[in-house]
Amino acid sequence: MDAGLLAEIFRDAVITGFKVAGPILISSILIGLIISIIQAATSINEQTMTFVPKLIVIGITLIIFGSWMLQQLVDLVFRITEFITVQL
Repeated sequence: MDAGLLAEIFRDAVITGFKVAGPILISSILIGLIISIIQAATSINEQTMTFVPKLIVIGITLIIFGSWMLQQLVDLVFRITEFITVQL
């Protein structure tokens, strides 16, 4: 196994990691921004006010995108095993 193959596997893994983490991170950031704007407007500084909506939105995001995320990870494993078997 040469360095080029390892670099390609690493690049593929990082890109897949970004694609899988993207929906959860984006939804969490958006709901956090919305809640902080509401907190700034109303001067309410309650910690659970940000935690509970984020938890709910992340759960909904996982329900919507969970099968796609799992498929991306399974495809990554298949690509890695294909890279390795081609080299052997």
